[in-house]
Amino acid sequence: MTWVPRQERKAHALATTLALLYTMVLAASAGPSAAQDVIALPAENRPLAADFEEIYRLGSVDGDGWDTFGNIGGTGFNRAGNLYILDTQAVRTYVVDVQGTLLRQFIEEGEGPGEFGSNTSAALELAVMRDGRVAIYDVGRRGFALFSANGEFERTIPLGGGQEGHPLFSGIQPIPGTDRILSTTEVTYLGGPEPGPEDAAQAPSVRYVLSFNLDGDEVGIDSVAAGWKPPGDPDGYKPRLSAGALPSGAIVYSDSTSYAIKYAEPGGSVTRILTRPFLPEPVTRRLRDAEIERQLERLGDGGGNPLRQRMIEFRRGQIEAMEFYTEVPVILDLKTSWEGTLWVLHRGSAGTEARLIDLISADGRYLGTFPHGSTTLPAAFGPYGLVAFVGTGDEGAPYVQVARLPEGIR
Repeated sequence: MTWVPRQERKAHALATTLALLYTMVLAASAGPSAAQDVIALPAENRPLAADFEEIYRLGSVDGDGWDTFGNIGGTGFNRAGNLYILDTQAVRTYVVDVQGTLLRQFIEEGEGPGEFGSNTSAALELAVMRDGRVAIYDVGRRGFALFSANGEFERTIPLGGGQEGHPLFSGIQPIPGTDRILSTTEVTYLGGPEPGPEDAAQAPSVRYVLSFNLDGDEVGIDSVAAGWKPPGDPDGYKPRLSAGALPSGAIVYSDSTSYAIKYAEPGGSVTRILTRPFLPEPVTRRLRDAEIERQLERLGDGGGNPLRQRMIEFRRGQIEAMEFYTEVPVILDLKTSWEGTLWVLHRGSAGTEARLIDLISADGRYLGTFPHGSTTLPAAFGPYGLVAFVGTGDEGAPYVQVARLPEGIR
């Protein structure tokens, strides 16, 4: 048994109590018209085989093909199974058919309509509607650029709501059957406050799952669910806010250190919570030191570039002074497929480095678990069981692999 200092045990107990109280408050505030079903999924893992059928693979190593990617910043499928690939380094979007044949390419670097500045292109985010229309978020223009199904620029819609900040996303997803875009992670803001209800200042323990409505002259920002916000401002082991859209229009999300996945109906009411009996472990001094060492190792040495070295030294100081949350979260990420299946990436048993992926049907049935190392979360889901994986080959070149899932786990 690992010895945990008394002060850390007290902090762990306090955090668990606060999370429990928060869940009780949410249930009470939902009211009698929004009854919650708490569904306990099985404790034992049912192994799944990741024997996916590969359809095609893109990513030229020689550097002389159109698919010599610089940085793959986003992918998405339309209902025909065509894949869209956003290269934020080349400032280009490629469209390929179900055999991987290039159909067209659009967008480019520049300052004109439908073009994107090279200084902010690394932060571009891609969302592909089922009918093939494309929305690309441009932090430089603080709005979404819309393109038709054939790649022609239509218009840029600026963010509305009187907000002054510049939102930064680390994942967006279309909400099926609507002109709304869901942020699949917590939105961060540069130069302004996070939007939310007028009484947000009186509710500091809330992180909002946000959607962005693109059917008007300005982007409407809506809070589609209220997630728990951990106290303080931790960087290390901070519980991740992860969300995904279902075909019904409901939103699923995870916001705490425990294994709890919440279903929010349109309007924000939480109607269902899925749980598995996996407990978060306390963050000990050993875990803190190991995480700091891991992040420092990833910094590198700057390669002799003075500016890069100064940036690394600045980041080194931040890492060494990093604030940690009191628990190691169980759930690391979640995504939803074209049909609404949940893919939940979570940690294995305490003290191990195992990363497992649970599959749960849209209506909350546990389908099974992919063992550690057998697969990763897909970057995009499409029709007919199509999935796209993004990775880096042995030569350091980015690639996209498209595969087809078996019938039972789509």
